[in-house]
Amino acid sequence: MALDLFLIGLAITLYPLPIMAFVLVLTAPRGVWKGLAFVLAWLACLVAVIAVVLAVTGGEPPAPKSPPSTAVLAAKLAIGVALVLYSEHRRRRRRTPAKSSAASRAPSSRAPSTLASSSRPSSSRPSLTSRMDQASAWSAAALALLLQPWGMVCAGAATVVDADLSHAESYLALMGFCILATASLLAMELYMVFAPEKAQRALTNLRSWLSAHQERAIVVLCLLLGLWLTGKSLYQLTS
Repeated sequence: MALDLFLIGLAITLYPLPIMAFVLVLTAPRGVWKGLAFVLAWLACLVAVIAVVLAVTGGEPPAPKSPPSTAVLAAKLAIGVALVLYSEHRRRRRRTPAKSSAASRAPSSRAPSTLASSSRPSSSRPSLTSRMDQASAWSAAALALLLQPWGMVCAGAATVVDADLSHAESYLALMGFCILATASLLAMELYMVFAPEKAQRALTNLRSWLSAHQERAIVVLCLLLGLWLTGKSLYQLTS
């Protein structure tokens, strides 16, 4: 269980979409307080999911090969397959703009319209930034709930079913999962608190880097975690 929770927590904390949104939150006016609301809502969501699972299981894992245990493994298998399929979907979607941009470089009478359409994303970014500037701490907290990578969180919930609260190792694994899944957000929040000027520059550079590499990161994270969950679930179901 501990290894699964570590890998899932690592995938959650490195998932680029919440990180990009959190950068916008932190760099907005009163960003430290908005960021704190974001982090607390994010962490509270993880704790709530774990609490619900433990309330259902009573802190005792199901017996091996029992119907509940088989159902949990089947759920993890389904989540793993879904992550792999989602990774392939994002990979194909990433290749489509590349083909269209290559075609747009060819001489064509439609060049003015192409240039106009290519300018739209840059015009949409200031509007998104201005919306984050006007957002409240409550809005930041709601954004944290919306941007949770719920497929990975569900995989974590299915893994928590195996937690045995009669052993201290299970408590440590659950605490470690919550901290690890929030680690990237906590690091950025603390950086902004103790070195705001340096943090502003670093977060701006991070946002630029993520804008160029987020699709590749999503594909790799979902694929690796999906393959791990699928392979391990199949092994446990057939052994």
